[in-house]
Amino acid sequence: MPPPTAGRLSGLLRRCAAAKALPTGAQLHAQALVGGHLPQATVETDLVLLYCRCAALPCARKVFDAMPSPSMHAYNILLAASPPRLALDLLSGLLGAGFRPDCYAVPAALRACAGLQDQHLGATLHGFAVQLGFLANVVVTSALLDMYAKAGLLVNAARVFDEMPERDSVVWNCMVTAYARAGMAAETLELFRRAQVEAVNMVRDLRAVPSVLSICGKEGELMKGREVHGRMVRCLAFDSDVPIGNALIDMYAKCGHVDASRAVFAGMQERNVVSWSTLISCFGVHGKGKEALRVYKKMVSERVKPNCITFTSVLSSCSHSGLVTDGRMIFESMSRFHGVKPTAEHYACMVDLLGRAGAIEEAIRFIKKMPMEPCASVWGALLSACAMHNNVDVGEIAAYRLFELEQGNASNYITLCGIYDAVGQLDGVAGLRSRMKELGMVKTPGCSLVVVKGRAHAFYQGSIPRYLKRQILWILDRLLKDMGNLESEYEHAHQYYEPTKH
Repeated sequence: MPPPTAGRLSGLLRRCAAAKALPTGAQLHAQALVGGHLPQATVETDLVLLYCRCAALPCARKVFDAMPSPSMHAYNILLAASPPRLALDLLSGLLGAGFRPDCYAVPAALRACAGLQDQHLGATLHGFAVQLGFLANVVVTSALLDMYAKAGLLVNAARVFDEMPERDSVVWNCMVTAYARAGMAAETLELFRRAQVEAVNMVRDLRAVPSVLSICGKEGELMKGREVHGRMVRCLAFDSDVPIGNALIDMYAKCGHVDASRAVFAGMQERNVVSWSTLISCFGVHGKGKEALRVYKKMVSERVKPNCITFTSVLSSCSHSGLVTDGRMIFESMSRFHGVKPTAEHYACMVDLLGRAGAIEEAIRFIKKMPMEPCASVWGALLSACAMHNNVDVGEIAAYRLFELEQGNASNYITLCGIYDAVGQLDGVAGLRSRMKELGMVKTPGCSLVVVKGRAHAFYQGSIPRYLKRQILWILDRLLKDMGNLESEYEHAHQYYEPTKH
């Protein structure tokens, strides 16, 4: 059988690249070398394509560097496959070779800028794309939008979005996710609503849905979250989509509907470790530690391997519910039975667990045995425990460590002030407040948010006028009386409608 020609080799290499058949492609590479078909621009470019498609980037780079004069096509292939820093180096080489970036090179370079969050080079490429007339290309504008979104320049991203002649579902998803990542709830929900109406095939494109549900959970937008859930049910989308199921569990939990989280979890056709960990965290945050432990034990019994986030969730659940013995057993089982090495966050959970239970001396011994240097979260957990139990001596140790680790955090000073105040050490309170004044520290006041007719109203301590306080207290008193009357009426009716026992 005669050896394959260069044209035949090129066709076979492309087929191997499409099938990601690396071993066969490597054999063809050897045949090209033996048959004297290298260097040859087409064969070399197809070899670069093969190795890039098969994630063998060092081999692709070796072939590329051996090319006497790489083609624009070879540059584009390697640009698209390279990590950000190498991609930008390739872009410099492309320009140095006298090539002008085309509508394939510019998106690859913009993706590299997005990865490195290099907004200045990204803006330069934006101007370059305008000069060359590439903004009519949806791939270029999508990459440009993504670059601005990941750099946090949402005004620029929105301008690109509004000026796009056509938008596919990728563009809509990118913009919705960008708003969600920035915590802009109103913009996220409005754009998602528009996308369902205006975008083609957006109804079944679910990539932005977890971000939308996340923002609903953070903002307590239960009705909006239910609306998204209903939309997913109507298009039969979420049953087999694990990330959406996980996002729904989290959203309902953050909105206080634990039973809804449980129902979503039960209805999921597929679950992963994130699903189990999210449900455990859901029960833990709401003080249902025993339920969280039950879910954890079921997870282990179904041979789902817990990860470090799972253990953080279950240890936090034990801490919030005072399950000290269970927490100790789970912590000890991490490395012994599950092969998960405890991190500083897990040690912080254990310190919190012991501290809440009043075992502060044991918490100190636990910190001393840590294989790593205790971080701020560990000392913070100990300080909180000391504030709970008015332990001045240990509280001072924890607080002064935190003063070193978190120099600009006023909360640590406020917590120690609270401990001094609780035990009557007024000199300590005065000294700390004087020190805070010297450092220019001001504690951000806590606030409550109430949403009325779609508008959020913030209430800070001391910000409500006295006349409004009187009105609020009067209305609250009336509401309590009305609720008490309704409860009495319900109990009275229940006496008459209670089923007869035989």
